[in-house]
Amino acid sequence: MPEIARPDPRILVIRMSSLGDIILTAPVFRALKAKWPASRLEILVKPQFLGAVSKSAFIDGAVPFTGFLAALRAIDAAAYDAVIDLHDTPRSRLLTLLARAPVKLRYRKASLARRLFVNFRIPSPALEKHTLDKYLETLAPLGVAPGSAAPQLGDWTQAPKPLLKPGPLKLCLLQTAFLGDCVLTLPLLKKLKELFPDAAVTVVTRPETSGVFAASGLAAEILEDRKKTAPSALAEFRRLAGELRSRRFDAAIVPHRSLRSALLAWRAGVPVRVGFSSSAGSLFLTHKVPFSWLLHDLERNLALLSPLAENLKSAFPGLKPPAGPPQPPPSAGAAAGVNPGSAWPTKRWPAANWARLVRRLAARTGAKVLIVGGPAERDWNAEIERQAGPEHCLNLTGKTTMPELMEAIRPLKVFVSNDSGPMHIASALGVPAVGVFGPTTRELGFFPYGEANAVVETPLACRPCALHGSKKCPRGHFLCMRLLTVGEVFDAAAARLPAKE
Repeated sequence: MPEIARPDPRILVIRMSSLGDIILTAPVFRALKAKWPASRLEILVKPQFLGAVSKSAFIDGAVPFTGFLAALRAIDAAAYDAVIDLHDTPRSRLLTLLARAPVKLRYRKASLARRLFVNFRIPSPALEKHTLDKYLETLAPLGVAPGSAAPQLGDWTQAPKPLLKPGPLKLCLLQTAFLGDCVLTLPLLKKLKELFPDAAVTVVTRPETSGVFAASGLAAEILEDRKKTAPSALAEFRRLAGELRSRRFDAAIVPHRSLRSALLAWRAGVPVRVGFSSSAGSLFLTHKVPFSWLLHDLERNLALLSPLAENLKSAFPGLKPPAGPPQPPPSAGAAAGVNPGSAWPTKRWPAANWARLVRRLAARTGAKVLIVGGPAERDWNAEIERQAGPEHCLNLTGKTTMPELMEAIRPLKVFVSNDSGPMHIASALGVPAVGVFGPTTRELGFFPYGEANAVVETPLACRPCALHGSKKCPRGHFLCMRLLTVGEVFDAAAARLPAKE
């Protein structure tokens, strides 16, 4: 077994590309730093990725790969105690072989097994482990404990700190995406108020999602972006940019990765504009935070505050009930709820399955099951109600405002939903949520957040087929939803219901 005797070893990790694989190395560097806190950890990468690795909390230096001989000379000159090849190409293997380092380790990526599976669908045990797990196994000969393999907020937080003026700040949060995205932005808003309690935070969002931010009670002001309904998209952009400019914000946080959102913050003259490096409008941002699919979307959003502060952990803020005398919830009496619809047909579990699930949940809880959805889902949910039997359903599809939807979900004991906004509302309210995932996967970062929640899905090589969903299955078989049984989904929901008395 190779040994490193020094308490402060110098270690080089070779991982030249690509960005996603480089991001995956974070737990490797974290584990090495835990073993040798005084170590100097460096990475050999292609020049275009130097900016990304500079934001790592654990990487002390980077060696740009500009050519084989130059890299070999740099490695020998640095006198590393260990070289760890996480790239596993002929070039990286030869570099490791020729390097003058007493300890050399190499990850094996099972290239042949990958080709056989992609081309001929021949399975292999070598493909069953996640790449990250195999990275960490490479360290085992050094006696390095893998620790947490999951990516963490602290892995990539070394963005430069912008200079904000002393005293109360005026901050802008731009989030004009879908309902689920807005719900998952609430912890970011909460953390902003914790970090800057005297700041006035204005939220820019769409009219149909403004109720989510209003219910949090954290926004000093909510401006509605009517980009979908205004007669002129250009006129609406100019109007909103003018309103933002008149408020003279100190900084704008832009979790929405669209060109329009970043351009809006720039056009409004906001001096500090923080967004994701993968934003279509990154050119108009002053501070860019790496975007990692390996983090939950809630945590990705929190990472946007890394240029401003440390310690970014934050729970979901409470969604407050409407002001005034307490009112009975629209779902009074219901213990379970379902959200069967979606704007994307491939996200819809078959109606017959939803109907059977509703009947089983009604029998288990002894009450009607709440069915929710938007106006566009009335026909779909009505068919589910017909098949399940109206006596088992409390169908509020298209009948609730956003605040009313939240109040309908709040008293439930469990909520079953496709990958969509109401699922995240349930999580935010502390209602155990069961996500029925078909074309999308947990790895995209939009699964229901929290230990009380669950995802039911079928492992298929063709998943995910799209970021949000699609109009029809690209393969034509729709097995991602058809193979999910009513029993699987019911068992996940029943496990979250109180025990029968």
